[in-house]
Amino acid sequence: MTSLFGVGDSTLRALGGEAAVEELVARFYAAMERLPEARRIRAMHPESLDVSRDKLTTFLIGWMGGPRRYRERFGPIAIPAAHRHLDIGPEERDAWLACMAVALREMGVAADLEAYLLAQLRHPAEMCRTR
Repeated sequence: MTSLFGVGDSTLRALGGEAAVEELVARFYAAMERLPEARRIRAMHPESLDVSRDKLTTFLIGWMGGPRRYRERFGPIAIPAAHRHLDIGPEERDAWLACMAVALREMGVAADLEAYLLAQLRHPAEMCRTR
């Protein structure tokens, strides 16, 4: 049986809801702290990751079909503009995706959902590139 993702809130429900997104983001940033290939992208963030965690969690909940709260909390979603000041190339994009892959694996996400999420997240990750 093939799982259906990307319809309504099916992706969010498959992951386990908003609490699971919060866990995913926490594991994502923990991976960013420890993976050698993520050193450059970690250095692009402020020392405290609280705001980054909040923004990514809010974005991902809406992106996965849940409540779209990002605009009301942080303003319009403008991925390229928000990252324009950073030096982001293919290596940094891939490091970001590697952190997400580690987080998904640590959560024990089903293989089909993991593959779907990593494939879909490649687009916003690519939108962050500035070179």
